[in-house]
Amino acid sequence: MKNPLPPSPSKGRLPVLLAGAGLGLAIVLLAPQLTARAAEQAVAIVAPAVDEPATGATSETAVFAGGCFWGVQGVFQHVKGVTRAVSGYAGGQAATAHYDIVSEGRSGHAESVQVTYDPRQISYGKLLQIYFSVAHDPTQLNRQGPDTGTQYRSAIFPASAMQHKVAEAYIAQLNRSGAYRKPIVTTLEDGKAFYPAEGYHQDFMEHNPDYPYIVYNDLPKVKNLQAMFGDLYRDQPVLVAAQAR
Repeated sequence: MKNPLPPSPSKGRLPVLLAGAGLGLAIVLLAPQLTARAAEQAVAIVAPAVDEPATGATSETAVFAGGCFWGVQGVFQHVKGVTRAVSGYAGGQAATAHYDIVSEGRSGHAESVQVTYDPRQISYGKLLQIYFSVAHDPTQLNRQGPDTGTQYRSAIFPASAMQHKVAEAYIAQLNRSGAYRKPIVTTLEDGKAFYPAEGYHQDFMEHNPDYPYIVYNDLPKVKNLQAMFGDLYRDQPVLVAAQAR
């Protein structure tokens, strides 16, 4: 039977080491006081100057990679206009779209989240603004927080030429703005399929709010979303499990 909390070399190290030292409970109790330093810092940025034009469509998809998919999924599940957010893999082949293989860092995949949204309620450009400001740090190359490797890279997998154009223009805009101390390293990877991750990874933040990795790295991202995008924040997340029933 597969462990429902499979520790990757980076995700599992902190709780395992602390538990071994008898400090497992301490990290859970102290984490709320440490989150400001533990999570990637949110950055206030302007909205994209270029966005997708309205087409009359009622549903579109976008795929974002920004480190561990637990936190990225958790953020977008709390965004109004998002109807579904699924953790998975993008960038590699179907045969290697499995957690154990992707975690080795040689599959070409990045841990990603496929976001389905209603463009009448939220635009692709607004999703990008959330992605770059609170979901992850786009200046970290092949890593995110405690996780290292190309599977944790910052990447966007455009679903259309227009999405590519909007994302490319926004990256250039943000680099010119000086909002970040370092250049954005986010890659645009066209023509890559998305593969849903294993069931135990879906809705991970919702099911494991006290898991040390989540408390330390990901819950602050949702708090930042609420603080910085209050008009787009939804208290009840859109869960994969609820839609599968």
